[in-house]
Amino acid sequence: MQHEQVFTHGAPQLKFGAGASDEIGYDLSVTGARTVLVVTDPGVAATGGPQRVADQMAQFGVVATVFDGSHVEPTDESLAAAVAWARENGPFDAFVAVGGGSSIDTAKAINLLTSNDGELLDYVNAPVGGGRAPERPLKPLVAVPTTTGTGSESTTICVLDVLSQKVKTGISHARLRPTSAVIDPELTLTQPPGVTAAAGMDILCHALESYTARPYTSYDRKQPHERVPYCGSNPIADMWSEKALELLAGSFRRAVRDGDDRAARTDMAMAATFAGMGFGNAGVHVPHANAYPIAGQVKGFRPEGYPQDEPMVPHGMAVALTAPEAFRFTYEAAPERHLRVAQILDRDAPATDEPADQLPSVLVALMREIGIPAGIGAVGYDESDVPSLVDGTMKQQRLLATAPRPVTEDDVAAILTRSIHLW
Repeated sequence: MQHEQVFTHGAPQLKFGAGASDEIGYDLSVTGARTVLVVTDPGVAATGGPQRVADQMAQFGVVATVFDGSHVEPTDESLAAAVAWARENGPFDAFVAVGGGSSIDTAKAINLLTSNDGELLDYVNAPVGGGRAPERPLKPLVAVPTTTGTGSESTTICVLDVLSQKVKTGISHARLRPTSAVIDPELTLTQPPGVTAAAGMDILCHALESYTARPYTSYDRKQPHERVPYCGSNPIADMWSEKALELLAGSFRRAVRDGDDRAARTDMAMAATFAGMGFGNAGVHVPHANAYPIAGQVKGFRPEGYPQDEPMVPHGMAVALTAPEAFRFTYEAAPERHLRVAQILDRDAPATDEPADQLPSVLVALMREIGIPAGIGAVGYDESDVPSLVDGTMKQQRLLATAPRPVTEDDVAAILTRSIHLW
């Protein structure tokens, strides 16, 4: 087989800046949309932001309905319920998601399953689901993030917990990518510090994982119909990831410390979008693969700043908890890249005795400062849980295939075991 020589890059239309969300009604009106569903969750709805977005559409002849039933960290059950509601109350010409990644991913699922037949698990990535591709085009979707983290406004991924299998997985197809991303930093000011920290670690790992992903040239040559959104690290994705890391280096700690710091919030919002444009094309790997079972098998942990009605490990936090050890594992595949990103994140960090420790040490220092738990042990796991977590990670082959070196069950077990106590 010849090695791959082609990479792909996709991104939504982008509108960025304070007040950008005030123009959504006009933007939708020129598409011909007349009935729109605004998708959000109860917490974001309580801020009044989604209703304001809906109300301003009327002046452009667009009738907007607000659905505030998105579940924080969506499940197959919550997404099925949202789809059923939309099928019963539609049809809609377009969708607007106002919220974090949970609301955006819920809107993606609604859009998919009101435009195509079948049920949710038909489209979930194999082996958890059927891996079916949508046969019909989706409606316009405008993503309006109110958190700075998931990058879902830029990506082709819808993430969910499959409750019966106790695993977090996703639906991945190019048609799921939002038509446009409207990034209004003013909408992110309501994020509590704990949410800012966890979501920000998601940005950070998106950038780090895509930058250290297996190069696109290392794959066998694909036929046109075999191309998938995650194509491996490449020059364009690298550019977005590096810029995201530069923005995080100057703004992350400030945004956690002072949520009213508009400059920091603006840089975090831009970093989230840039990282989304990077990983949405290059892919993510080991930390994200580990994160899915860590979140899916949650015990009794209830994080600060999130709804307290049920246990959860927020996605960005779950990703962060094994990141230091995961990047220690991947270091040998591309030492110069790991050292490069460590330098971008903290130019003043002291040099470690072993170069492979440099990036993990920078990550641990940041995590300690912003209040991320000290490993998977701090969210309720111990060594007896490692086998079930390994099993959940190994189901994420779509992600592990992007890792810069082969990943075995023993490798995952070692990473998880070393991540029980990071400090």
